Amino acid sequence: MLVGMNLPMTLLLGLIAGATILLGLPVGRLRHPAPGVRVLLTATSVGVLLFIFWDVLSAAWAPIDAALGAVHDGHGGLGPVAGYGSLFAGGLAVGLLGLVAYDRYMARAGQRGKRSGPGAMARSEHSPRTQTPVIAGWSSGQRLSLLIAVGIGLHNFAEGLAIGQAAASGAITLATVLVIGFALHNATEGFGIVAPLTADTDTAGSDGRPSWGFLLGMAAIGGGPTFVGTAVGHSFSSEPVSVVFLTLAAGSIAYVMVQLLGVAARAKRSDLVAYGLLVGLLAGFITDAVVSAGGA
Repeated sequence: MLVGMNLPMTLLLGLIAGATILLGLPVGRLRHPAPGVRVLLTATSVGVLLFIFWDVLSAAWAPIDAALGAVHDGHGGLGPVAGYGSLFAGGLAVGLLGLVAYDRYMARAGQRGKRSGPGAMARSEHSPRTQTPVIAGWSSGQRLSLLIAVGIGLHNFAEGLAIGQAAASGAITLATVLVIGFALHNATEGFGIVAPLTADTDTAGSDGRPSWGFLLGMAAIGGGPTFVGTAVGHSFSSEPVSVVFLTLAAGSIAYVMVQLLGVAARAKRSDLVAYGLLVGLLAGFITDAVVSAGGA
């Protein structure tokens, strides 16, 4: 009988897997990189996200594929297919359209803040409903980084669930391999979060380098869910929950990729975009190969 790993050791694995997202964050502090470097960094970020998009969708589709196979073999009904299919479609829709609605809300809030003069600011002190959210005052690069961090965080929560479940079931070798693979994944994901910041400027048009506090906040949003998911997965196992978080991540990542590709396309350097996409995709598949090599 397999003996599961205790909770403190499991949480340590989750912490290691999530903390490596910090490795890619210093890229966001680059001062005025050349335009070509900016395009290459942005395109590489898209390549990493494109791999994650494929990875999460394939994992979310697996239960549906299994249920369809059972129907074909005469061992199951259409209930599981409909149930998982609804979760799949619903999570994808909420992840994608939710970010669209949120981004539009932030844009409108930012416009209201720009139109507000001293008198409007004084009135807002007495009317909380007219106050502008702090995030609405962020630069476009910072807001895009936040959206990327949210999408990656949803994805990493599902990864944490896998680590916690493997450790709790006694599959210690599998849990360890998952941690190594996910840690490598998260290192590339940290780079993806900060890529939009390399060309960022503040409202005055000067150097808009993010503070270390901002970068650590994005790391907590993107990497922290790995730790949380590990804790949850150690004591709770649910395939439907995994499908929901994976599809939420896929929807949000799809929206972010469209935004990043728009930023890269404005430079009109299709060659650099292609090189960056290739590098990002290969980085994703190479790190995934580590997990597969361990038998996961």
